[in-house]
Amino acid sequence: MSFKEPSFADRQKAAIEAKKNILNKFKAAPGPDDPAVKARAAEREAAAAARAEAKAARDAEKAVQKAREAEEAAAAVAQAAREKEEAVLAQAALEAQQKAARDARYAARKKRK
Repeated sequence: MSFKEPSFADRQKAAIEAKKNILNKFKAAPGPDDPAVKARAAEREAAAAARAEAKAARDAEKAVQKAREAEEAAAAVAQAAREKEEAVLAQAALEAQQKAARDARYAARKKRK
């Protein structure tokens, strides 16, 4: 099996053919005024608008969720404050009750003497 290397003229002819093919392919491509190109551009714009609308909807949903979480956190803080205040009041009532009992015992002891 013999292999013949292409000569310079063959290589030059192949390069010219390749350039012609590329030029023909470029000329055959539809221009910006072609209805198919305009349709694809319109589709891309519609898809971009749909993505933007979906993103806006997601952002609005996130804002609502954050507001809801902030509201829940505020309610939890308020509940904790109420519980702490109730505990303080209960402790004060207990201390007053213990003082009253102590004073009653002291008064009873004084009365016996």
